[in-house]
Amino acid sequence: MAAICGFGILALGGCAQLEQQGQLFEIKPAPSRSPQTAPRVDNRNSVQHKELVAQFGGEYQAPAAEAYLDAILVKLARASDYPNQTAYKVTILNTPVVNAFALPSGNLYVTRGLLALAGDASEVAAVMAHEIGHVTSRHSALRAEREREAAVITKAAEVIQNKQKGEEIRSSQRLSVASFSRQQELEADAIGVRVIARAGYDPYGASRFLTALGKSSELRAALYSKNKSSIDFDILSTHPSTPDRVARAVAAARQIGAPGIGQRDREGYLAAITGVAFGDDPAEGYVRARVFTHPRLGFTFVAPEGFLLENSAEAVFGVREKENEALRLDSVRAPTSQSLESYVASGWVDGLLRSSVRRLEVNGLPAVTATARAGEWNFRLAVIQLDNEVYRLIFAMRALNEDTERRFDASIASFRRLTPQEADDVHGLKIAVVTAAPGDTIDTLAARMVTPNRPVEYFLLLNELDPGAAIIPGEHYKIVTE
Repeated sequence: MAAICGFGILALGGCAQLEQQGQLFEIKPAPSRSPQTAPRVDNRNSVQHKELVAQFGGEYQAPAAEAYLDAILVKLARASDYPNQTAYKVTILNTPVVNAFALPSGNLYVTRGLLALAGDASEVAAVMAHEIGHVTSRHSALRAEREREAAVITKAAEVIQNKQKGEEIRSSQRLSVASFSRQQELEADAIGVRVIARAGYDPYGASRFLTALGKSSELRAALYSKNKSSIDFDILSTHPSTPDRVARAVAAARQIGAPGIGQRDREGYLAAITGVAFGDDPAEGYVRARVFTHPRLGFTFVAPEGFLLENSAEAVFGVREKENEALRLDSVRAPTSQSLESYVASGWVDGLLRSSVRRLEVNGLPAVTATARAGEWNFRLAVIQLDNEVYRLIFAMRALNEDTERRFDASIASFRRLTPQEADDVHGLKIAVVTAAPGDTIDTLAARMVTPNRPVEYFLLLNELDPGAAIIPGEHYKIVTE
């Protein structure tokens, strides 16, 4: 019911000499190309740009962060393999999804979810340089050309040979395109490491960010009991695994020099992203512990005890840790000529026990509850009408007993309309930067975090720390606050 919380495919990506410990690490300068200078044109009024921004929650306004990223882009463009080809301009997208991509026009996009995860300037530079690598290597054009070739071969096979043979060739071509895409990603990774080094940034920033991305995926898997492979950063099989990319990124950086070279500018980066929103846009619904609130749609409800909630574009999902229980909340347009009882029995839920259908009111709102069974699962469901929408709250469990009935009924009874004051009094989460005091520990700093779940784990993730790491007095750390 908001921007989906997931992990997108990350596309990753110079100072001619860097000195450390008396050693001189030479980096080949960017090859000289066309003498023309790319015009400083803002391409963000194009139809393509507007459609893309609309798909990712709109543009997020963060002038300090945008100016900081644009300054990095200037350095990266000068250090790229084609320094005069394109002038790049960044747009920050209003979504917690960790993602970045670029268009040949010079429009480069990063999400605020990515800004929260990145630890310093070299890491975000690596992401943007990777994207520039895709553009300068014409990967999108080459991929489109390969797909067109695959389509032509498939069509020829269907005409000349039998259908079975055509399907075999179609499958072969899909694998070929997938392999080509993996190679593109690795090529862009290597380009990115070279470019950030030439721009004066720490070439190990790429591997650090990819490591953080892998840990982020693991945390979500642990929180929501999902198969790790289904939500990993590498959503498509066409992209190499995070461990493989980390190893390759480290190897590419070692070709340039030992760890410790190049600029990281953690302080400058943290200052630039201070105040950037974290997590769901509260106007599109947000989670606080077991409570889900949607100010724009005007309702709130409380999940049963022990549940972890996750907001997405399609629905609110919940799981109970270490239990075979789950919930889903979504909405449909209210049927105009059908009662709620008839709607419940209309076939959208399998195994409905018609004798269990009950009409009631939930905090003054018309509602119907029922029970269903399918295989080993039992379902307790409620449909509640609020204005022109019907909200469907479905609880799934292996064993349905008096305790589960009581807990789920209490959750159904918690669904209510927000007051106008409550809807207006929305406090989104944001990134804050704090200075560690003597005696501070991971636990004391994590106690200042406001996150839907597991503040210690989120504190470690945002600051790229391992459990048990020492907190250094005077150091700056990211936390999440209201």
